[in-house]
Amino acid sequence: MSCLSRKGWVAVFATALLIGSCGGSGGAPGSMVDAPDAPGSFAVGHTMFTATDAARGDRELIVNVWYPVDEADAATEPRAEYPLTGPFTLASEVAVDGLVVSSTGPLAFLVFSHGFGGINTQSTQLMEALASHGFIIASPAHTGNTALDLSDDMPAEKRVPDISFVIDTMFERSNTPGDAFEGRIDESEVGVLGHSYGGQTSMGMVAGWAGAGPDPRVKAIGVIAGGVGEGDFSDEALASVTAPTLLLVGTLDPGALENHNYAFTRMPNAEALFKVEITGANHTHFANVCDIGNYLIDDLGIEQDAWPGLGAQALIQPYNDTCSDDVFPIAEAQRLQNLYMVAHFKRYLMGETGYDFYLSSEYSDANEPAVSFVAQ
Repeated sequence: MSCLSRKGWVAVFATALLIGSCGGSGGAPGSMVDAPDAPGSFAVGHTMFTATDAARGDRELIVNVWYPVDEADAATEPRAEYPLTGPFTLASEVAVDGLVVSSTGPLAFLVFSHGFGGINTQSTQLMEALASHGFIIASPAHTGNTALDLSDDMPAEKRVPDISFVIDTMFERSNTPGDAFEGRIDESEVGVLGHSYGGQTSMGMVAGWAGAGPDPRVKAIGVIAGGVGEGDFSDEALASVTAPTLLLVGTLDPGALENHNYAFTRMPNAEALFKVEITGANHTHFANVCDIGNYLIDDLGIEQDAWPGLGAQALIQPYNDTCSDDVFPIAEAQRLQNLYMVAHFKRYLMGETGYDFYLSSEYSDANEPAVSFVAQ
């Protein structure tokens, strides 16, 4: 592999990680529910496909899907290889390609939206965690607003319609005889979550955004370090939201922190509203920045002093801010991300009230010293 080919990939992904920026648990009572920060009871399958939206000029979206797998159908190979660009992939330690979707169900369905100019495999640990807890979760690459393609100069207008189209597509697959997802999706249990610009997209699914109205099929949302502040959503739009909403952010992400505080005070009609702040976490604690940097160093043998020559100077600062030994551990940030997103969607899509235990300041005060938790 030539340095030139490495340079193209590294430069693209370094930009993707940055451009998205926006200005062990205590036990549950008895054995009521599975701990949301530990793997769930399902094995995890993975697949990917391309969907074409004929109603929008044959717009194509590459979609990755993670899903629960019954124990009887579980396997350890072939491990999923999440595409980055060209021949480069990141190997999963959990998900396996091509397994049979769990026959339990129908199952709750989630859609994840990536950051501005990012990739749809930016938060694979969260995707795998949700699938292990019984969710089918799809993540589209927003064409024209990805690491490899920033050609769309009006990407906001595509975001909400993209997510609605993914919902349409997966519902159609669930209703198609012989499809791998036939009969597997509960159309009454749909949620959306996303990081950074994807968090803004998630809010747009229930508040409307960039000319698109809300999608009434979306029953709950999760916003991770999202652009949901003044200038993004009007007071009227935020007040219109009734869907249960969880806002998660790091305290070292000042723009997103301000945005979340703004939205939290303007959503009086949400059925449930939670604000989770993780002390010491920054914007990239909730994505795969360390996996990518470690891949450069450990797998390709490219140390940081060579990164500028490969076009990856922009990756150095977020990698050091997020992945060094003297900062908040990314594994802990991602454990907390899993804990709160799993608990939120288990409670407000699946109706499992045992997860109320985790969605409380009493739990965080007793068990999670890095977390500031506020419920409306």
